[in-house]
Amino acid sequence: MYKVDLPVDQSITKAVERRRSAEEARKARIFNTRLRVMGLDLDALNQQVQEKKHQQNMEIQQDKAFDKLRNYHDNILLQQDIDEREKRAALHTDLTRYWATHQRMEDSRDADLSCGLQGAVRVTLPEGELGPASMQIFQVEAKEQIRSEQLKKTERDLREQKQDNESRNMRDKHREMLQSRKLVHQDLRGVQQAALEEECKKAARIALNNYNRALVQYMREQQRREERENLAEMWHTLTSDMMTECAEAAERALGRGRLPRVLTDRWKGMSPEQLSAIHREQEAQCSERQRQRDAEKIQDAAWSLQLLKLSREAEEKEMRAEELRREKRMQMDQYNMQLAREQQAYQEYLNKKLYTNKPTKEYFCQFNTSSR
Repeated sequence: MYKVDLPVDQSITKAVERRRSAEEARKARIFNTRLRVMGLDLDALNQQVQEKKHQQNMEIQQDKAFDKLRNYHDNILLQQDIDEREKRAALHTDLTRYWATHQRMEDSRDADLSCGLQGAVRVTLPEGELGPASMQIFQVEAKEQIRSEQLKKTERDLREQKQDNESRNMRDKHREMLQSRKLVHQDLRGVQQAALEEECKKAARIALNNYNRALVQYMREQQRREERENLAEMWHTLTSDMMTECAEAAERALGRGRLPRVLTDRWKGMSPEQLSAIHREQEAQCSERQRQRDAEKIQDAAWSLQLLKLSREAEEKEMRAEELRREKRMQMDQYNMQLAREQQAYQEYLNKKLYTNKPTKEYFCQFNTSSR
């Protein structure tokens, strides 16, 4: 006979109550749509969102820095171009002022001979007073001087064109350099962005693996705890008075000559009289069930006979209907043959009337007789 002490029973009851309360709390947490997370780590997701926003802010700041650097270089180039133009304009202005101040053509000795200026001072000396060395310019020397001036002017123009081409080439090279630097910066930014994305993906994978590992460990621990609690509950249930059917624990003496009372929550056993009554009830139910099955078989056989009879009657009706249709078809064929003979006789009459155009009384009588 197995008996359980009261402290052990209370501890097991407390464990069962604690497990039931934990199960109720878990159900409330699972079926609550506001607190349910569906297997997602909100902290990790929020951290990923923050990292993504930080990365986007860094990219925006980097783009702004690159834009500022590009604008700065463009402004420097524009300022250099403006300064160079201003320097050239000032140099040209100074050169023009020097020419107008110190190299005036009307101040030259041969201004009247080379250019024929209106305001130039002419040397008017009699030809007899001029000696062998009194000629101021010769024709050959004038042509050579003009040619040399033209060559100098051509060289100066070529030099200016060369300088313009060199400055243009420098500007093109500088522009190409800026474009290549911009492309390099873009490539570098793309590489950095790819590296950052790879780092973020790696960190996300590591965080996800850690979370899955911790989740698996937690689920295993929870499963082991539930298994221990289930085993304790099953052991308590199997060793309880209800399963062992302990009569001493189930009976309670009432005293005063009354029969002992049976506690149904501790013992579910039955007396032999009750068991025999149950057996008799089961046998009666089995016999009643057998009788019902026999009645159903008899009814099914009667239904089968009735269906067979109905099918035979239907076949006989179908045969009679087929015979009537055959007779009607024969009558219709005879009637059609009679109509065909009448049509043929009428056609012969028409042909004879067409040839003779004098119908006879005997023919009409024959036609009417055949029609009847």
